[in-house]
Amino acid sequence: MGEKYFKTDHLYTEFKDHDRFRFPDPIVRVTAGMGGETLLIFGKEKTVLYDTGMAYCHEGMIRNVERALAEHGRKQPDLLLVSHTHYDHIGAMPYILRRWPGITVTGSAKAVQVFKSEGARRTMKRLGEAARDNFTDSREELITEPMRIDHVVGDGDKISIGGGEYFDVLVTKGHTDCALTYVLQPQSIMFANESTGMLRGPGSMSVAVLKSYQDSVDSAVKCRNYHPAHIISPHYGMVPDEAVDGYFDLFLQTLQVMKDYILKYYDQGMNKDELMKKVEEYFWFEGREKAQPKAAFTENIKIEIPLIVRTFRGTEL
Repeated sequence: MGEKYFKTDHLYTEFKDHDRFRFPDPIVRVTAGMGGETLLIFGKEKTVLYDTGMAYCHEGMIRNVERALAEHGRKQPDLLLVSHTHYDHIGAMPYILRRWPGITVTGSAKAVQVFKSEGARRTMKRLGEAARDNFTDSREELITEPMRIDHVVGDGDKISIGGGEYFDVLVTKGHTDCALTYVLQPQSIMFANESTGMLRGPGSMSVAVLKSYQDSVDSAVKCRNYHPAHIISPHYGMVPDEAVDGYFDLFLQTLQVMKDYILKYYDQGMNKDELMKKVEEYFWFEGREKAQPKAAFTENIKIEIPLIVRTFRGTEL
């Protein structure tokens, strides 16, 4: 493997005869606009919302939820599962909480701290409005209140949704320190987290390690050892059955490629600005803005590059 392994000029490629947005029962896709996937899980007794997507498309997402609820004879979501606290996954939470204030929000202890941070809220608002400007003509001011966690869960916890169904909880740090992976049982459907990558097509994955390289490795090994029957990949959707067994190995390989790419040019003497330009010219391409504002991409690589250099060369950029 080398640079060519990770280089791509497209967002997604399709697996033959596979629809990545076709989710198995009891999961309904209620995503609106770009951002993280928003899914509604109709358990035998409880209805669960997984993430909320970006704030700018909250109206469409809420309409999709209302439509799905009506079709299944349910009145409201009972639980909201938070994968992690980034704006593109939970930006629309305030609108959900205003629409259904009785919903129980479940997430990590770290997420509690994040939602109390004024700095974190400012970042969510800034990136959320950058996405709004990128994807729409609207200039609606986006809100970041209320945001909360009602039920804190950690590694090994189970979240019962009645009728013998439940979610296993795995702490999967690396992308963030608040990242959780949920597995719906007994169906063995894993809602994977960005700490262990984002599938883009056959043999192609994106990585976004923003907190810890080793934590991401450990998270991938933990998820691989769980042996899920099915995987839902962040920003992608349903992973084909034939790609499930190799999913986390593909992530680990891709992570290695990214690390080697950054260190190759660091070892040639490039400074931070030069490294950022090198990473941008390799990983950013015309059309990527259809799924991710460039401001968010730049924010990520500003963090990833120094993290890799610090981890493997012991120096600060």
